[in-house]
Amino acid sequence: MASAVLSLRTGAAALLSPKAAPALAVRYASKKTGGSSKNLGGKSRGKHYGIKKMEGHYVHAGNILGTQRQFRWHPGAHVGLGKNKCLYALEEGIVRYTKDVYVPSPQNVEAVNLVTSLPKGAVLYKTFVHVVPAKPEGTFKLVAML
Repeated sequence: MASAVLSLRTGAAALLSPKAAPALAVRYASKKTGGSSKNLGGKSRGKHYGIKKMEGHYVHAGNILGTQRQFRWHPGAHVGLGKNKCLYALEEGIVRYTKDVYVPSPQNVEAVNLVTSLPKGAVLYKTFVHVVPAKPEGTFKLVAML
């Protein structure tokens, strides 16, 4: 019986006593996974340039017809030009687009060089945006006199 108690004690002592943990080899990643923090470009939103009112749309005075960074569309009849080259309606009416032949002034050296570098017979065009004013519907003479 004494041997049974002794073996029980040694077994319990073996379970309760902490063993020396084996040496574990821990591997870490050799490359970062988050990417580089240097290339932060290309994160800005678009500027939404372009035509806002198409041909045949009815516009009120002050409506923006188009926004642009460089001159792509030129102001025509009843169309104003903003500081940032945006086109806006000066009167209430219907939007129309026309293309006219571009003949540069002889004093403008850059434009003359551009035209002379084109192939023979080529023609340059400018796109103009116009607002055709809406005629008032029939009004009574009595109302017009007020």
